[in-house]
Amino acid sequence: MNVDFSEELIETSEGADIALNFPKAEGTKEITSRINQTLENYIIKQINMSDNDDTNGDLYDAIAKFNYEYKSFKNDFPDSAQQWEALIDGEVTYRSPEIISIAITSYLDTGGAHGNSSVRFFNFNPQTGEELRVNDLVSNMQGLSEVIKAKLITEIKAEADTNGMEDVFFGKDFQLPETLGYSDEGLIILYNPYEIATYSQGIIEFTIPLEDVSSFLKIN
Repeated sequence: MNVDFSEELIETSEGADIALNFPKAEGTKEITSRINQTLENYIIKQINMSDNDDTNGDLYDAIAKFNYEYKSFKNDFPDSAQQWEALIDGEVTYRSPEIISIAITSYLDTGGAHGNSSVRFFNFNPQTGEELRVNDLVSNMQGLSEVIKAKLITEIKAEADTNGMEDVFFGKDFQLPETLGYSDEGLIILYNPYEIATYSQGIIEFTIPLEDVSSFLKIN
């Protein structure tokens, strides 16, 4: 395989509390640079609190801007005890000659009733470094949807205020999650709070063995 991974750790508490821990691809430059830039661009977007997107793909510039926004907040509200946090944690969940799966967990707290957590899976072609989208992974959307829907119903049936799929998806029919991930145990299905149900329910995650969905996937 042309790609290995090390761990990149960036921490600072000079202003806001910032801790970024994520995989960094190493190996063939043409491949690894694509993977690293995709992950860094996503992290930059996660911690971008300004109205514009002028970080130019530089992680340290994005950190400096996050701290600037925090200091501006403290200047505007000097009596506030609010401490901003930006916590990013990433891990390689699966590797094979056909696919590399990486999960990035983000937690941001910049005021309000609670912080916001989300998880995003990235799937890459190890031969090119290109990101694989859901359409690149799934050969039969309908078949996969039926399996996931059945499993999802069992996961949420204990919710007394959930009467059907329309309650889970904010009035819409069943939807696949925005991203899918792979692990040694199978296909990871994860819905973030903004995708499904209510925030109080939090992130919904479960794994379906690959043998149960392999006929619907392009990559196994």
